[in-house]
Amino acid sequence: MELKVVKPEIVRLQIKEFMNLVKERDNHQLEFLQAVEEVAETVVPYILSNEIYKGKQILTRMVEPERVLMFRVPWVNDEGKIIVNRGFRIQMNSAIGPYKGGLRFHPTVNLSILKFLAFEQVFKNALTTLPMGGGKGGSDFDPKGKTDDEIMRFCHSFMSELSRHIGANTDVPAGDIGVGAREIGFLFGMYKRLRNEFTGVLTGKGMSWGGSLIRPEATGYGTVYFAQNMLKTKGDGLDGKIITVSGSGNVAQYACEKATQLGAKVVTLSDSLGFIYDKEGIDASKLAFVMDLKNNKRGRIKEYVKKYPNAKFIAGERPWGIRCEIALPCATQNEISGEEAKTLLENGCYVISEGANMPSTPEAVRIFLNAKILYAPGKASNAGGVATSGLEMSQNSLRTNWTREEVDSKLKKIMSDIHDSCLEFGKQEDGYIDYVKGANIAGFVKVADAMLAQGVV
Repeated sequence: MELKVVKPEIVRLQIKEFMNLVKERDNHQLEFLQAVEEVAETVVPYILSNEIYKGKQILTRMVEPERVLMFRVPWVNDEGKIIVNRGFRIQMNSAIGPYKGGLRFHPTVNLSILKFLAFEQVFKNALTTLPMGGGKGGSDFDPKGKTDDEIMRFCHSFMSELSRHIGANTDVPAGDIGVGAREIGFLFGMYKRLRNEFTGVLTGKGMSWGGSLIRPEATGYGTVYFAQNMLKTKGDGLDGKIITVSGSGNVAQYACEKATQLGAKVVTLSDSLGFIYDKEGIDASKLAFVMDLKNNKRGRIKEYVKKYPNAKFIAGERPWGIRCEIALPCATQNEISGEEAKTLLENGCYVISEGANMPSTPEAVRIFLNAKILYAPGKASNAGGVATSGLEMSQNSLRTNWTREEVDSKLKKIMSDIHDSCLEFGKQEDGYIDYVKGANIAGFVKVADAMLAQGVV
């Protein structure tokens, strides 16, 4: 497609005017504004140079959710005290399919964070090539320190309202931070009871009641597969590479597992108290200890050094000062600052594949792009989770289960296709691949074309 050349000053003016409009409406929603600006910087120039989209206000429509739901969630704790939390569901865009995106239970949850996640989800889901729109939801409820009975009562109360707004062909939530197999089970049980139907309305379900093999592993595995695809463009691979990973939850655990299987050495994991550094590498047996510690005992990562005294625990810090060739940020948003980005580069890091959503600050992203390293934004590199959720939806519709090998093969293919989409729109004249630009434009084109076809709705 032949694109019109637009003067840089006109592009800058259009981006500024667009962002001023968004800020007027949502000035207090800092995380959402950060996500929108990152997309606008690459998509607005593309819109201006392409007559199909010019003047259609596509991006202005994309940043406005189709629906925002906010509701109270009253529940009773084990002491008989009534607690009231806030529940949310952001139904962002359904142009290419039913809303799809996780539920997050964490004290930091607010409208800004969920809107940023829902906006990112629209592009991420489009990149998977599967027919899924974008949404996100959750609550400021904190599962940490709660009993199973308390979590069940909260989930049942939460679903008693959410059930009115979701469905297999309308909105299909999944898990996220604070929402694992236990929470999905409680949520699904209440949905089934209220609606009197067994349907694929939630993904991340247990294998005996509609779940998919590889779903728990998918985000972490996909993050590593994407890094592998990036390295292939340089004739390189994962074998022998030193990798730092942040987080110690689901995504970090399975990123560590897959990277180790492919010959790399993972030397760090972290949680909110600090990080562990094991220069010998976190092999399969050590990872099994971490999984038991975090998933079953609900322990802290610092306990790793009691079991493996050759490792070190560094309190109150993130692992970005450790020498590595590849970094996989798998914890949360804005966990790599500009200074930490510089430190990573100084210590030999030349590949970043984001397992978390928007873990790099805008300054960090600029540093990575200016250094022309292999840098993949989360909307591309961590799309494996939602892609496999889409595969779970397909299996639910067909009333069948695919084998582990089948799902893993499909996941690899989807991650390779996402990488190819980024190449199509992100390859620069000097040969450098701007994965941020590639992912944003590829996702935008798919959603924008569907929106144009459906009219002003």
